[in-house]
Amino acid sequence: MATQYRNNSLCMEEVALDKIADQFGTPVYCYSADRIEKNFNAYRKALGLVMPDSGFTICYACKANSNLAVLRLLQKQGAGADIVSGGELYRALKGGIPVSKIVFSGVGKSEAELEEAIRRGLFQINVESEPELEMISRLAVRLRKKVTVAFRVNPNVDARTHAKITTGKKENKFGVDIRQAPALYARAKKLPGVEAAGVAVHIGSQLTSLAPFRKAYMRVAELVKTLRKQGHNITRVDLGGGIGITYKDETPPDLSLYAAMVRDVIGPLSVHVIIEPGRSIVGDAGVLLSRVVQVKKGRDKKFLILDAAMNDLMRPSLYGAYHAITPFKKAKAKTLYDVVGPVCETGDTFLIDEKLPELKAGDLVAIMTSGAYGAVMSSNYNTRPLAAEVLVKGKKFALVRDCQTVEDIVARDKIPGWVA
Repeated sequence: MATQYRNNSLCMEEVALDKIADQFGTPVYCYSADRIEKNFNAYRKALGLVMPDSGFTICYACKANSNLAVLRLLQKQGAGADIVSGGELYRALKGGIPVSKIVFSGVGKSEAELEEAIRRGLFQINVESEPELEMISRLAVRLRKKVTVAFRVNPNVDARTHAKITTGKKENKFGVDIRQAPALYARAKKLPGVEAAGVAVHIGSQLTSLAPFRKAYMRVAELVKTLRKQGHNITRVDLGGGIGITYKDETPPDLSLYAAMVRDVIGPLSVHVIIEPGRSIVGDAGVLLSRVVQVKKGRDKKFLILDAAMNDLMRPSLYGAYHAITPFKKAKAKTLYDVVGPVCETGDTFLIDEKLPELKAGDLVAIMTSGAYGAVMSSNYNTRPLAAEVLVKGKKFALVRDCQTVEDIVARDKIPGWVA
């Protein structure tokens, strides 16, 4: 974990978290640089031990946490980037990630986004449909470029994750039906400006069993063999997101076992492997610090009201996701609370009937495992400013995103003259 108690105070690396809260206010996101680096290098080590000479590229999924400091930190470790928008392309480049390590995924790429990607010469574009393929071909011809693509295939494999984050079932919007893939590769071969050199798959990012991975990868391996028999030069396979993480009581598979499975299923193809972990790189490296506003006694409940809310961390409201809450001061848990935020929604609830130490107004708590899909999904609902973000390294910490102000938010509004 990125945090631990020292002298009964919660610390991230060697920094007591109350120092960050006192300096930058709450709510505030905190990320452990050491944990991010260790998580990334665990993938590199595991894959490096088993992959053939054709090698692999780890393209960090920017959508999990796209702060420039995080991207630069990972770039220095050798990471590439998996992007899903033009905005993330801009961020990845600003973070120093070379175009030769950027993969463009996403189900609804615009013409402007694709044009920029083609001009830049990205490593690969993962194609989601025949119309998208044809758009890429038109743009490539106009720009006089040759674009390397992979079709993202939908293997119809149930990842057994939350319905809103599963991506590999036939009813999901992602990818092309794996049964239709050979026809699409044949179509690509006839189009100018494109080279279909890979096959991509992604069935979700919170998998805690290897079985769905193996099932999907075996279908991909069979497709690669079929495509090669049909004359297609398939040299790379994109395996999508990494393994899941522990939020409460999940037990993710060991990375060495995952890597061995990749070796067994994909290794015989002698392809360059791309993997796109995000959540498992940054998820457990981050916490959201918050202070207790007040403790409210209802008829049947005791509510712990925090200054963080669903606009800061929406996963509990959106997915019913569990994020443990840890008090800054270590104490015995003995009181049941519903932990809620101040936003005017009943859905602004973090935990129900959670046993915590007796807490009071002003006490500091950490909402755990919030480094992934926390800050990137936050909003200004209720005209609440976006929280600051802080990166911790050893005894040092630094602000890596300023907290918004209400003035920042309102300054973007315009009143037409005919209303004024």
